[in-house]
Amino acid sequence: MWSDNNGPFEGKHYRLTETLCSPAPVSSPRPRIMIGGSGERKTLRLVATYADACNLFGDAATIAQKLEVLRRHCDDVGRNPDDIEVTTLVEVPPDGDADAILAQAEGLAAVGVDTIMARSAVPEPSRELEEVWGTVMERLGDIKTA
Repeated sequence: MWSDNNGPFEGKHYRLTETLCSPAPVSSPRPRIMIGGSGERKTLRLVATYADACNLFGDAATIAQKLEVLRRHCDDVGRNPDDIEVTTLVEVPPDGDADAILAQAEGLAAVGVDTIMARSAVPEPSRELEEVWGTVMERLGDIKTA
């Protein structure tokens, strides 16, 4: 569907007379690949080999250690680790403490996290995200990564 060939497709489960994908997905030369996980032997090696971005789990110290492993894998495959966007998923703190959010974000940025994704598991997560994270969004934008 991402090629210039709109001809038929015959697969194991699907048969299409035309493989038209319109509008075409944004990709140059292909869609970006993100691999999530922190397994040091397999997952981070796959990140070094194939990914445009990775999503790592843990606090700043844990992520710093995982990034060191990723750097070694990148060295092994001849890749610049700076070409891989580093992301992480953080929980909204239950108390909504803006200073705690900023301190956590600064710690993550200091070890090389480029993007933080916030997650909330309460019944109305959008309201909690707005009320808790919304208060610090401008200040979060000022944090520079390592």
